[in-house]
Amino acid sequence: MSPKNPVFCALDTTDVAQALAWARAVAPFVGGLKIGLEFFNANGPQGVAKIAELGVPVFADLKLHDIPNTVAGGIRAVLPLGVSIVNVHTAGGAAMMRAAADAAATAGAKRPKVIGVTVLTSLDQTDLAAIGVTGSPSEQVLRLAKLAKGSGLDGVVCAAHEIEMLRRELGRDFMLVVPGIRPAGAALGDQKRVVTPKEGHALGADVLVIGRPITGSADPAAAARAIRDDLFPAAA
Repeated sequence: MSPKNPVFCALDTTDVAQALAWARAVAPFVGGLKIGLEFFNANGPQGVAKIAELGVPVFADLKLHDIPNTVAGGIRAVLPLGVSIVNVHTAGGAAMMRAAADAAATAGAKRPKVIGVTVLTSLDQTDLAAIGVTGSPSEQVLRLAKLAKGSGLDGVVCAAHEIEMLRRELGRDFMLVVPGIRPAGAALGDQKRVVTPKEGHALGADVLVIGRPITGSADPAAAARAIRDDLFPAAA
């Protein structure tokens, strides 16, 4: 991953040609690319490999969630693709997360970071209450993030509003990947807990995931460049 640019562009499509076109356009202006279930389910490992061949760090946003043995197998299946980050659901529990971390470790020096999904940024307190979770989203995030760190994961996915709390409780070396990032003036879509790229970077996010504001633009390269230049004016 590139510490000089925390932006990972989300390639949310089932079309390999479209994903590659976006990836090639934005690669000079981002630190990495993210592919999710939509893309993986449509194209499988071969599709991911085509993205990884571009030489840009790839976050495989697969959100694995199953019994420990199955999740470990899922992680091992991803390792040959050379992705930089892969994730699991922290709600799968400590044993599942330990299995994921152990499976990733078999890749040695090429080991990807394994991070845990805490509370989806599309959920607010009302949504959590509806599924039986008491307390605020931040309280649930902290509970799950502590479990993730204790289980050997490298970090978590969280909302920008939780960065300061997680840094205080879990330290600077725990990776924080933050979706729900929207440049000023961009549509919120289905995200409820959002900040701008500049705000997320200032708070200390390691990775800022940005999709539709870039890929939905008439000129994705220009959109990615504008975000980079806003984050790093000296690069403009």
